[in-house]
Amino acid sequence: MPSASTFWDRIAERYARQPIVDEAAYQKKLQLTREHFTPDMHVLEFGCGTGSTALAHAPYVAHIHAIDISPKMLDIARQKAAAAHIDNVTFELANIDTLDETGPRFDAVMGHSILHLLDNKDAAIAKVYRLLTPGGVFVSSTMCLGDSLKMRVIKAFVSVGAVFGLLPRLRAFTQKALLDSFRKAGFEIAHHWQPKANRGVFIIARKPAETVPP
Repeated sequence: MPSASTFWDRIAERYARQPIVDEAAYQKKLQLTREHFTPDMHVLEFGCGTGSTALAHAPYVAHIHAIDISPKMLDIARQKAAAAHIDNVTFELANIDTLDETGPRFDAVMGHSILHLLDNKDAAIAKVYRLLTPGGVFVSSTMCLGDSLKMRVIKAFVSVGAVFGLLPRLRAFTQKALLDSFRKAGFEIAHHWQPKANRGVFIIARKPAETVPP
């Protein structure tokens, strides 16, 4: 079976040219995210793709470390950053599973359209929790393919394509299961929104702040 990076490399240029499906919803997600940002924050984005969201948020934080498994996606992201004269976003070939936990922690983490592509969403969410500073937020948008018959049919169709490397592998779970995963990891749900049925579920989850014993 071809690797996931091979698939995303193959479609990188086409992906970069695609318009946003729901521009109004995307802009609302940007706005809601920025309500949790401050100019001194250091942010991680995993599964950053061609960098559009990281670059959109760059003016509102100190630095964004954006990672992806596709070299071609990252090449496009770096070109976009250079064209926009944005120098506070670093793009790196990496994935959340292997990201070093011994370095400085992040004030916020973003993972958009990625949790349903991972083999183990629970492990990724738990990893994000460990990477965050106390009081930090995890912002995500995730397809919950277990919520309707239509979504389960899409998942079955994509699974066939994934065998031949024509489509990415998808994992099917419900919104309830996703929210349970966040809470199991220790997160508090600060915001939960789905723009329309069969669209990605937008979640802002907060790691509790450390409390000082009395």
